[in-house]
Order: sequence, then C-alpha cells, then structure tokens
Amino acid sequence: MSTTVTQHAVILFAHGSRDTLWRRPIEAVAQRIKQLSPATVVACAYLELTEPDLAATVALLVETGIHSVRIVPMFLGVGKHAREDLPLLVQELKIQYPHVSFELRQAIGEEDELVHAMAAIALR
Repeated sequence: MSTTVTQHAVILFAHGSRDTLWRRPIEAVAQRIKQLSPATVVACAYLELTEPDLAATVALLVETGIHSVRIVPMFLGVGKHAREDLPLLVQELKIQYPHVSFELRQAIGEEDELVHAMAAIALR
C-alpha cells in the first residue's frame, strides 16, 4: 500500500509597492515562518507593483508538487483588494488548478492575536 503525501504551502499575499524596501516586513514574516516551521513551504506574492504576483507564485509551487495552498492576506484592514480582488484571483486559480486545494484566510489584521500584539506595542 502506498501513501500519498500532500504537499502544503503558505503564501503571504500583500499589496506591493514601487519602493523596493517595502517588501522587507513581508519577507521577514516568511523567514520567521521558516524558522518556526522548517518543513513549511512559504512564499510571498503581491497584487501589484511588486513581483511575483499570485498566479506566478502558485504556478511555481504547483510545479514543485504542491497540492494544498493557504493564502494569508497581509492586509491590516479589509478594503476592496481583500474583499473583492483577492477572492476573484483565488477563484481563477481554483479553475486553473482543480487538483489543488486553496484556503483563503481572513486578512491578518482581523486576527485577534495581531490586534492584541499591535495594542501591546502601542502601549509600550
């Protein structure tokens, strides 16, 4: 009997910027994930102005054997991008890669742990 191992990945999805230094915090989160969980495949993707975009990132992951993708929107608030644009992009990916499981998380700014951390930092 053979066992199939499902390969999982986490994509940190952010807006993007023309400023090349802007991506540093997102990449720092990716590095911290790698430190905390070395077996976790993690990648960054951007909506605009910064490469790679979500489609290119997913294509690369799928080429390496990934079958399950968790997309974490790295937005503090839920605006048009997180509410409308990102779900449409994910729907297109589901059609393009029907054999891949996609999980779209809520914006990171809506997570209780982050709200607590930001409040604690503000009170220091």
